[in-house]
Amino acid sequence: MAATPLTAAELDHALTGLPGWTVEDGRLTATFKAERANVPALYAAVAAAEDEANHHAEVRILYGTVGFALSTHDAGDAITALDTAMAARLTALATGHGARPAAG
Repeated sequence: MAATPLTAAELDHALTGLPGWTVEDGRLTATFKAERANVPALYAAVAAAEDEANHHAEVRILYGTVGFALSTHDAGDAITALDTAMAARLTALATGHGARPAAG
């Protein structure tokens, strides 16, 4: 079954529960600040979660920041419930590793 893109209202509602996440260039994005020493363990946890969900984010690591971008390829690169669920999971993993949403 193909994933269904969220409506604007559904996406707005989902964003209320995803602090630090925004829509940028049609993707759900967030950047977290972390102690550099914590970044490898955070990324290992993220990779395991992505593989378990079979849903992968674009991840950018630069110094003490870890950025994520999510969209669903099977839905024409739109944002779906798969993305908002993964965003919530990534947020939990990031905060569990001492990271906090970067000021935007």
